[in-house]
Amino acid sequence: MLTRKQHELLTFIHEKLEATGISPSFEEMKEALDLRSKSGIHRLITALEERGFIRRLAHRARALEVIKLPDAKATSKKPRSNIIEPNFKRRPEGLAGAVSGTDGVIEMPLWGKIAAGTPIEALQNHDRTVGFPASMLSSKEHYALEVAGDSMIEAGILDGDTVIIERADTAENGTIVVALVDDMEATLKKLRRKGASIALEAANPAYETRIFGPDRVKIQGRMVGLLRRY
Repeated sequence: MLTRKQHELLTFIHEKLEATGISPSFEEMKEALDLRSKSGIHRLITALEERGFIRRLAHRARALEVIKLPDAKATSKKPRSNIIEPNFKRRPEGLAGAVSGTDGVIEMPLWGKIAAGTPIEALQNHDRTVGFPASMLSSKEHYALEVAGDSMIEAGILDGDTVIIERADTAENGTIVVALVDDMEATLKKLRRKGASIALEAANPAYETRIFGPDRVKIQGRMVGLLRRY
């Protein structure tokens, strides 16, 4: 599944190539998607490339090739009011509003997917919940997220797992956190503070540590549990 921004960028690149035969520049893509920086475009392109929708052509500046488009349902234009917008700034429902069964299981909201790889926009789903033992949770607010990607595999977090997040806006070094980058994209990474900078570390040597200024990263919670289906 593509996020709205990924879908918009893929469509823009495809239409530009169809019309001119030339890939759009980063500046053109930034303006088309109304983003504040080119770094956001770079992350979107990387995400599309990893998902097999585009290919960067070697030895050619700003050369992109569209390999495939989403199916007809995904590419059809929908009214903006029907699009689920990312909104990690919204306060998730906590334990106070969860349903506790007689078996001591807490039902908490499943708020969509979180990337353990290239950051993606968080897709909220208000209709799904997951159960987790109440004895393993604190009295603070919690929510659940589905993991997409493999960058945390050496921490035992696999693609398709469900992580349990305790809501928090701070965390100690070495904690696995939900981090919101540039108020736009969420990712699951290990937190490291390096002087005035914040590093988001993967648990997979195939991925680079990404370093940001402190004003670009907001902690949305820390991981306290994990669910996996076999």
